[in-house]
Amino acid sequence: MSNTVHKGDLQIAANLYHLVQDEILPGTGIEAEAFWAGFGRLVHELAPLNRALLQRRDQLQAELDEWYQSHPERPWSQVEYQAFLERTGYLVPEGDDFTIGTSNVDDEIARVAGPQLVVPVSNARFALNAANARWGSLYDALYGTDAIDEQHGCERSGAFNPLRAGRVIEWTQSLLDQSVPLAAGSHASVSAYRVVESNGQRRLEALLSNGDCTGLQQPEQFAGVGGEQDDIILLRHHDLHIELHIDREHTIGQLSPAGVKDVVLESALSTIQDCEDSVAAVDADDKVGVYRNWLGLMKGDLSETFTKNGRQHTRTLAPDRSYRDPDGNPFILPGRSLLLVRNVGHLMTTDAILDNQGNEIPEGIMDGVITSLCALHDLQSGQPRNSRCGSVYIVKPKMHGPEEVAFTNRLFDRVEDLLGLARHTLKVGVMDEERRTTVNLKECIRAVKDRLVFINTGFLDRTGDEIHTSMAAGPVMPKEWNKDQPWLNAYEDGNLDIGLACGLQGKAQVGKGMWAKPDEMAQMLATKQVHPLAGASCAWVPSPTAATLHATHYHQVSVPVRQQQLRQRERARLEEVLTPPLLATSLSVEQVQAELDNNAQGLLGYVVRWVDQGVGCSKVLDISGTGLMEDRATLRISSQLLANWLQHGVCTQEQLMETLQRMAAVVDVQNAADPAYRPMAPGFDGPAFQAACDLVFHGAEQPNGYTEPVLHARRRQRKAMDAVR
Repeated sequence: MSNTVHKGDLQIAANLYHLVQDEILPGTGIEAEAFWAGFGRLVHELAPLNRALLQRRDQLQAELDEWYQSHPERPWSQVEYQAFLERTGYLVPEGDDFTIGTSNVDDEIARVAGPQLVVPVSNARFALNAANARWGSLYDALYGTDAIDEQHGCERSGAFNPLRAGRVIEWTQSLLDQSVPLAAGSHASVSAYRVVESNGQRRLEALLSNGDCTGLQQPEQFAGVGGEQDDIILLRHHDLHIELHIDREHTIGQLSPAGVKDVVLESALSTIQDCEDSVAAVDADDKVGVYRNWLGLMKGDLSETFTKNGRQHTRTLAPDRSYRDPDGNPFILPGRSLLLVRNVGHLMTTDAILDNQGNEIPEGIMDGVITSLCALHDLQSGQPRNSRCGSVYIVKPKMHGPEEVAFTNRLFDRVEDLLGLARHTLKVGVMDEERRTTVNLKECIRAVKDRLVFINTGFLDRTGDEIHTSMAAGPVMPKEWNKDQPWLNAYEDGNLDIGLACGLQGKAQVGKGMWAKPDEMAQMLATKQVHPLAGASCAWVPSPTAATLHATHYHQVSVPVRQQQLRQRERARLEEVLTPPLLATSLSVEQVQAELDNNAQGLLGYVVRWVDQGVGCSKVLDISGTGLMEDRATLRISSQLLANWLQHGVCTQEQLMETLQRMAAVVDVQNAADPAYRPMAPGFDGPAFQAACDLVFHGAEQPNGYTEPVLHARRRQRKAMDAVR
């Protein structure tokens, strides 16, 4: 590594060194020499343990492959299979019951249920949009999406459409009737809201169109007023807030009998600022950009200037919101989403820092140290910008089983010692998206029981790992079939069952996965209520608009009540979780080719942007032209399925190559309007297409089926090619 700075046992890329030295350390109270020396000792202690854990992964996978190959009969004995998993240590004994001891957790995680955003922190504009998505206009979210249909003159196109606006107002009034009902009548019949005082106490009163006056069915749902003229009425339901903005002179307010120009919902309660699956960060330059944006969020001074529709805009973090309660006392509510940061997993190393032997250090160790160092600026602020409880929230993905979770706990211990933080200041979110974590989830939770704030399920990474785990067992079924399989339902149910049994309710989030269709909001409204009904206290959404719409589901469902109901059911069966999704029926030639086309097209559409443009997460058109949010998790599924079918003869190498080349031409057409796009056809010799081939034709060899090694190598190749042009 050229252009490096030597500090103790570490060789640090100069740009990363100067970021830490000149921008992050000042103001933390930590002396630079002590920091770098302590960082070096931490790496010396933990990097060998990290490598040993990865070797253990490889060993267990080799043992699984050998067992599958020696047991070709179907179905095999579940008793014998489970005994094998226990004998190898893949499945560990489950200990006594316990309750997590996590403390100092902000309400957005511990107590209040609501939407959660995941956003690449490498993109400052997206990071700011997500941080500011704590509050969102329900009127705008409904009017601007397909949540309101366009029939009967309610089109979105063209100038302002009062008929459509009227439908939006009606939809919102119905939500208010469900969430903050009046003692008599409907919000649709309100001609005026007013705050009246009686015996020194202010309450909300509604004047109905028939001349009657009424109040709220539950008067305590009136939380106060805001705005310079008390023209914002603050309501509360399920611990979520709703603002009614009153302005009879406004264009929208004139359409509402009560003069309500907007209804603003508390929306994205929390946001994961992502350094991992949605980010393409392959070298020190990229990591500096990632860390600088996270630092700006923690300092509160991140800004981004951009041009939209010919006008220049500057985005900064939103301020807190001020109100007066019914007694007239001032109070504030957070103006921003509570921020978590997702570090990378244990797999990848980085040449941004080398140890004293010239070895790349584990990237996850670097992330843990530097993102926590950045967060000191929030912890030491007299006016906390993020955590009001003095915690740092780090989501840790791609951990395989309790040993790896325990390693993260040890890493966080060492980081706290390095930075002078009290034990368990660093909180951890455990992503339950690897099979060995799922089947040992209780023991994984035990390993971080005093710092756990989050577990979640996700179809995407979990399916990718399921395929790779069963790579030698036989051909797997098409990916969409998995959504109806026993293993997936048992995985989803078991995550909640174990989380509640370990005392997460009131202390930590239980989360569900992403809504992947950012343009299909009507469908999301119709179906994503299933997540709070499943007991999830948060679920991922792809945009601030989606967060506002999904927030309505948390008004319709009381998650604490639902969790109490679900505690009564029997725990999901381990035998179902351990049933691989193997193909049990023959597929027609047409079915095989359709699945090849679908996976190859999605894979190429994502990879070409990742490798050629450094875009880690984007809306990619699928084979039918529907925009889907894609990241490395979706890529893992597609690449592993194709590799599995190739290995088991469902398709041939020639057929698969023909499919990839044909779909590359399709993807080229879909991206023809992008001036930065580099076509893959007809040469098929660029780094992006070669990356796709690596992922498929060498997919069975990739560590646990992960895509990062291939993507990083090919992205670096593309950057090197661009540098010499």
